[in-house]
Amino acid sequence: MSAHATSLSSAPSAAAGSAAPGGRRGRRRPSAAAAGWLFAAPSLTILGVFVAWPIVQSFRYSLYDWRIGAKVQEWVGLGNYAALVEERLFWNALRVTLVFSAVSVVAQMVLGYAAAAALQRDSWLTKAVRSVFFFPTVVALATIGLVWRFLLDPNIGLLGGVVEWLGGEPVAWLQDPDLALPTVIAVSVWKNLGFTMIILLAGLKGVPAHLYEAAALDGAQGWQVTRHVTLPSIRPTLLLAAVMLTVSSLQVFDLVYVMTKGGPLNTTDTLVTMLVREGFEYFDIGYASAVAWALFIIILLASALQMRFFRYNDVD
Repeated sequence: MSAHATSLSSAPSAAAGSAAPGGRRGRRRPSAAAAGWLFAAPSLTILGVFVAWPIVQSFRYSLYDWRIGAKVQEWVGLGNYAALVEERLFWNALRVTLVFSAVSVVAQMVLGYAAAAALQRDSWLTKAVRSVFFFPTVVALATIGLVWRFLLDPNIGLLGGVVEWLGGEPVAWLQDPDLALPTVIAVSVWKNLGFTMIILLAGLKGVPAHLYEAAALDGAQGWQVTRHVTLPSIRPTLLLAAVMLTVSSLQVFDLVYVMTKGGPLNTTDTLVTMLVREGFEYFDIGYASAVAWALFIIILLASALQMRFFRYNDVD
C-alpha cells in the first residue's frame, strides 16, 4: 500500500481521536449575546431590586389606603387619585411646582447661554470665571439652602446686617409669603447656573467654524448669526439642558425643605414636599404614592413637550 493511501486511511481515525475526549468539539460556544447578558446581570439585578420593583410597589400602594402600622390595608382603587383632585393643597403644590420649574428653567437657560457665550474664548481669566460659576454646582442642595437661610435671616443674617448698617430695614425674605418663592427660585438659579453654562459651552464649542464663515460672507451679524447659525446648531444641547433642568426642578425638595419647609402659608410647598409630608409625617403611604405618580405623569408630559419643541433633523 502506498504512503498516500496510508495517510488517507489514518485521517478519519485521527479526526475521531481528536473529537473523542468529552465531545468538546461538539459543544457550542456561548454566543456574544449570552456573554453580554451575563456581564449585565449584576447591574440589571440592582436596577430590578432598587428601581423597577419599588416603582411597581408604589403603584400598588396608590391603590390602597395603605398606612404604616395599620393591620389591614384597605383597597380603594382610584380613591387616592380622586382625593388628589379634590384636595386644595395638591393644586397649590402643583401650581408652586410649575411656577418654580418654569421660572427657574427659563432663567437658567437664558443666563446660562449668556454666560457660555461670554466665556467661550479660552484664557486664564475665562477659565477662572468658569470655575467660580461652576463651584456652587458641586455643593449639596441642603448645604446651599442652609447657608442662604442664615444669610437671609432678618435678625442674624449677613444681608440683613448690611442693609441695617446702610440705614435700611432688613427684609424677611423667607418669612414673607410674597417673597419666599421668588427668593427660593433665585437661590436655585444661582446654584445651577454653572451647570447650565458648562453644558451650553460644550455645545457652542462644537459649532463648526465654517458655518460662521459662511454667515459672515452673507453679511449676517450679531443676533442674525445667533438666530440662524448658533441656536439651530446647538439645538440638541439645548434639549439636553432643558430636559435635565426641568426634571430636576419638578422634583425639587432639598432646597425648599431646608429654607422654608414649604412655608410660609404653603407658598413654597411643592409636590415633593407634600409627598414627603404625607408619607413620612402622616404615614399615609397610599396617598403619598398617588402624589408620586401624579408627579411622574407631569414629568413625562413636560419631557415629551420639550422634545417636540426642540425637535430637529439633519436638514435644519
